[in-house]
Amino acid sequence: MPSLTGSLVAIAACVVLSACTSPAQRVQNKEDLLVASGFRFTPANTPQRHASLASLPPHKFVLQVRDNKLIYIYADPTICGCLYVGNQAAYGRYRENVFQKHLANEQQMTAEMNQNMDWGPWGSVQPIGEAQ
Repeated sequence: MPSLTGSLVAIAACVVLSACTSPAQRVQNKEDLLVASGFRFTPANTPQRHASLASLPPHKFVLQVRDNKLIYIYADPTICGCLYVGNQAAYGRYRENVFQKHLANEQQMTAEMNQNMDWGPWGSVQPIGEAQ
């Protein structure tokens, strides 16, 4: 039973550590992904832009049609006081980048859990397809 307790402690520690990022850090990571995906950063540096920014839902995507093209707008009034504007391709890249980031985080958490796991009587069990 001690190995089960150790595994549960390791799992609990991973869950707690993954929840330790602040909302501001999560938003900042999102903004980094937006820029990396091709969204254009536009500061709210005039009174008109501030008013427009305030009219949009914060930290959410808004879909608009301009010149018969879909554009995605992401308003950030708290971190940068700006808009991120992108087309369908940029939004698609953003969604793929978010998926890849979640997958990488999950793989890291799984690796950390496996590293700390006491296999006890099972020895070193290899997954199917890996050389023993």
